[in-house]
Amino acid sequence: MKVIVELTVTPDFREEKLPHELSLLCGSNIDSYYILKKSLDARTTPVYHYRCCVDIPVDVATALLATGRAFPYHEEEPVTIPKVKCNKRIPIVGCGPAGLFCALTLIEAGVEVDIYERGKMLAERHRDVAQLRQKGILDEESNVVFGEGGAGTYSDGKLTTRIDKKEIKLFYDFLIRFGAQPSIVYEAKPHIGTDKLIGIIENIRNYLLQKNCTITFGKKLTDLLIHNNTLQGCSFNNDEAIVTDILVLATGHSARDVYQLLRTGGVALQKKGFAVGVRVEHPRELIDEIQYGRDKDIYGLHGAEYRLTFKDITGRGVYSFCMCPGGFIINSSSQKERLCVNGMSYSKRDGASSNAALVVTVSQNDFTDVCDGINFQIMLEEKAYQAGGGGFAAPAQRITSFLKNSIDSSLPVCSYKPRIVASNFNTILPDIILQPLQRAMVYFGKRMKGFITHEGILVGVETRTSSPVRIVRDENYQSINCKGLYPVGEGAGYAGGIVSSAVDGIRAAQKILSLLERTQVQ
Repeated sequence: MKVIVELTVTPDFREEKLPHELSLLCGSNIDSYYILKKSLDARTTPVYHYRCCVDIPVDVATALLATGRAFPYHEEEPVTIPKVKCNKRIPIVGCGPAGLFCALTLIEAGVEVDIYERGKMLAERHRDVAQLRQKGILDEESNVVFGEGGAGTYSDGKLTTRIDKKEIKLFYDFLIRFGAQPSIVYEAKPHIGTDKLIGIIENIRNYLLQKNCTITFGKKLTDLLIHNNTLQGCSFNNDEAIVTDILVLATGHSARDVYQLLRTGGVALQKKGFAVGVRVEHPRELIDEIQYGRDKDIYGLHGAEYRLTFKDITGRGVYSFCMCPGGFIINSSSQKERLCVNGMSYSKRDGASSNAALVVTVSQNDFTDVCDGINFQIMLEEKAYQAGGGGFAAPAQRITSFLKNSIDSSLPVCSYKPRIVASNFNTILPDIILQPLQRAMVYFGKRMKGFITHEGILVGVETRTSSPVRIVRDENYQSINCKGLYPVGEGAGYAGGIVSSAVDGIRAAQKILSLLERTQVQ
């Protein structure tokens, strides 16, 4: 009989000892078990909590359940991918998480796909990102947000999500199959690391190609052919047209030209809330000590995370986002003379600094026109670029100076490249963002003693937390006024992060498969 038991251990505990400890806990020899969840609790003395499913004799399980030392286990029904006979090839625009996992789902069902990506494949893209970081030279079609793997490739592969969908298990199965560590299934805050994520994406690409999928790079969507509210086809690079009545649109939230293209074509769009702000960076050792205590080295703990939230008097929320322990602040710009930043980490999370976005919510009610949110992002990015003096130097300010409204005479070491420039965010951020952020910073300093420090630095601006536009779709994942168009992922306004984007792509594929099955029957 399968039941759930919980175990608390010190951080130096070795997982190969789990069968022994579970046997002692249950009073029965444990031959079959698996970990459901592993989480670190560092509120006092750091400990790990394990939640495990064990298979034990019925009488032992019944006794444990009666005493409350075990809990009933209910196995979830796995998501299955039906096989579909189909001669139609499904085009997918975008090679990020939504597009890739939509493609994998369709391929597993026996449906062939063609992926079109405006950016470059990973090896070339990596060189372009390095050139931007080292020399401040931007390729507008190949950067941190455009190219094979999408924006998530340069984020550290964070797999935390607030969604609760059964397709997450299928997503994890795909990742492990293509090279991710099996522990992502049960870790409370799983991550892969940009360095390892690159190899996983390459493995996915090779598999798709083996399955007769095509992946074409340097293909920018430039037109949609729509007649009587029905998709007829699309074109790339202003000249290459394809005929199709199904198109998966997985272009990401930084493809601003796509929103304009959709608007021109009359596709229904709506305003959507998002958040903007800055990146905050501290020495990793400082954040580790704040979160894990001074005995962190005894326990071998490093790469501490934090999550901060604040409700401002204006009603706006302020929160930390995309925490990158032992990581880097990176240039995530995709347009010339417009600067925005993001964060990333490698798998070991052992860099000298830790950073996170600190952002303030912006409501759809703050804007009139559907594209006003995009224009607001652009305004902030242009001001940040100008404050940095060009060449993608980033404006920066110590936390203490930010709260005093003063410019620094010197700045601490910062992970952002190519360089930072002492600036004053009081002249860059509008009051609706600046004032809630300042009040939140004071509050965060009380929550995390040592957070407000001369060593902490703000770098900006962070504007691409999520899409400011939603492409309106129905319950079948199709545009409400363009039949055959399937907008998915972050760019569609229905996801935020790698997991939710990938799951959105999987669910869109399921809807397409249902449509193809119905078509076969008819």
